[in-house]
Amino acid sequence: MLNRVLLIIILAVIIDVHTHIFSPEISSRRDYYCSNDACFNLLYGDHVAKLRGVEDLLQSMDANGIDISVVQNIGWTSHDLCCRSNDYIIESILKYPGRLIGFCSIQPREPEKAIAEMDRCFKHGIRGVGELRPDVQGFDLDNSDLLDPLVDFIKKNNAVFSIHASEPVGHEYKGKGNVTPGRLYTFVKHYPDLQIILAHFGGGLPFYELMPEVRSILGNVYYDTAAAPFLYGPGVYTTVNGICGSRKLLYGTDWPLLDQSRVLLHIASGSLSQADSKAILYQNAVHLFQLEKRE
Repeated sequence: MLNRVLLIIILAVIIDVHTHIFSPEISSRRDYYCSNDACFNLLYGDHVAKLRGVEDLLQSMDANGIDISVVQNIGWTSHDLCCRSNDYIIESILKYPGRLIGFCSIQPREPEKAIAEMDRCFKHGIRGVGELRPDVQGFDLDNSDLLDPLVDFIKKNNAVFSIHASEPVGHEYKGKGNVTPGRLYTFVKHYPDLQIILAHFGGGLPFYELMPEVRSILGNVYYDTAAAPFLYGPGVYTTVNGICGSRKLLYGTDWPLLDQSRVLLHIASGSLSQADSKAILYQNAVHLFQLEKRE
């Protein structure tokens, strides 16, 4: 089974929906940005954490057979740093059309500035917002007065919203946070028609889709596989597939935290069918981002 699925992976178009890059300016001045932003410091304060640029990402994609990568931002606490980092993502997707899809970051606590920044980014080809961190950025997912106009603008532009998700139990890691399934479910319930990616298997939220009333609410939610080898055994793929169907799973790595091949091998060892593997690696992302189909 493993060899057969590996062959499928080798021959398939592959879209990685969860990667991160930073400009040379940010990478070369890590300590400065750590001292000026709580989210960046949380994730990259330890110099073991890798900071990589767009050329590094393209090189890794080519080495591992990745056709397209979604470049997500992080949940900067400063509006100014959201904008500054968005500039590099915009520059990167314009430099490599067809290889990269860009997401922007916003600080929801400054809603008027956030809408203006989303408008700017969408006009430059950005397709989503995230990976936001409500726990670090200091906004409440239950605050509809704050979030309603932001979500309305995201929906109006047919964009995708990405949120970091945290497991309430299990492996502890730097930046895990407390954006747990209950908090995420309440948010999705309020915005059921928003297209959402919940990172890291949604912190375990897909397991609750065994409840019919929960499944009915989560129809527009996707779960990515970012950092999955750190969190779950390979049985997670067939388990979630059995609960939700493979149409809701998206291949994501959290590169450069993990090399793309490591997550591909993790998926390949999960005993998925050819059809399910193709859905996770490519077809679901094509549907979500309305891409031209390639086989």
